[in-house]
Amino acid sequence: MSDKKYKLAFIGGGVNSTIGKIHRIAATMDNKWQISAGVFSRGRKNNLISSKIYGIEQNRIYQNIDQFLNNEKNKIDVIVLLVPTPERFKYLRKILKFKIPVISEKPLVHDYNSFKKLQKLNINKNFLRVTYNYSGYPLIKELSELISKNYFGKIKQLHFEMPQDAFTTNTSKNIKPKRWRLIDGYIPNISHDLGSHLVSLTYFLFDEYPSEVMCQYFKSTKYRNLIDNGYFWLKFKSGIKGSYWISKSVPGIRNGMKLRIIGEKKSAQWLQIRPEELQIFNENGSREVIDNLTFGLKSKQKKYNRYKVGHPAGFLEAFGNLYTDYFEDFDKYKNNKLTTKKHKIFDYNNSKNIAKFFHAASKSFKRKVWIKI
Repeated sequence: MSDKKYKLAFIGGGVNSTIGKIHRIAATMDNKWQISAGVFSRGRKNNLISSKIYGIEQNRIYQNIDQFLNNEKNKIDVIVLLVPTPERFKYLRKILKFKIPVISEKPLVHDYNSFKKLQKLNINKNFLRVTYNYSGYPLIKELSELISKNYFGKIKQLHFEMPQDAFTTNTSKNIKPKRWRLIDGYIPNISHDLGSHLVSLTYFLFDEYPSEVMCQYFKSTKYRNLIDNGYFWLKFKSGIKGSYWISKSVPGIRNGMKLRIIGEKKSAQWLQIRPEELQIFNENGSREVIDNLTFGLKSKQKKYNRYKVGHPAGFLEAFGNLYTDYFEDFDKYKNNKLTTKKHKIFDYNNSKNIAKFFHAASKSFKRKVWIKI
């Protein structure tokens, strides 16, 4: 790979945006992308402050999205779309008219019906990636390889969970949710925020989506109009059975993502708080812990390890790995070498399938029955 860089422009993601800071660090971590322009914030002051912190020339900072697109369409390579989820569709519609490639924060849009509109805009012909960043952890990549090589035997069950404490009394005193996050649509925000990660990981690990779902949502905190817990029971065409649990009301659990996979021969467990350890459970009752070097299928690749194994990496590095993967995808796209064969990508089709799952889950919750997807 050469030392080339591609030019990014941000829409959203200014200094007043938590996720914007993460994208900025992740994108520039390996010196493959350069942030060159943007509409970082509706507020002029935050826009200017962002441009100084991000090192952007003043004449390439915009307050108007139409002016930005007209002026920058031939100067940038990719737009990073970081506006709030409910607003994403209207920005995508404008961007697609200029056929500018996009890397979007997840989820792509806020409801399933918007995907039909995007399809009419030929979004499938545009380069698009969505940042489901947990797939960037080296051991998640390793786990995917182990599953594909039948290391665990036929997969029988999966149980994924992602509890957090965002809406508990103590945490919510210090972290005030954005206004748009306090309004649930047909698909509750918690499913966009947390649940979509679990479905994306299911696809990444098994190359499959649930085919049937039974869902139970409920509310348990001071935000009386917001769903803060979701349980999902799953069936797959391959015969796998499973469950998801998502929550924003678990005291003291800041990010408790846990993946459990049960096969005929072996089982596995991965915790996001211990990302460089994958626990393997054997038929004879023994347990072993593997790391990035144990099998060396994917996880020991140099591009996923910025220093030697044994010096722990974490969330930011995983996000950086995703931007490295997307750099390679985009480079192939530019050179007409991009293929989707044997390559699990978070694109329009993946995002549509995730939205389709949660649309069916909401239907299940309202009707109190299993729903085929």
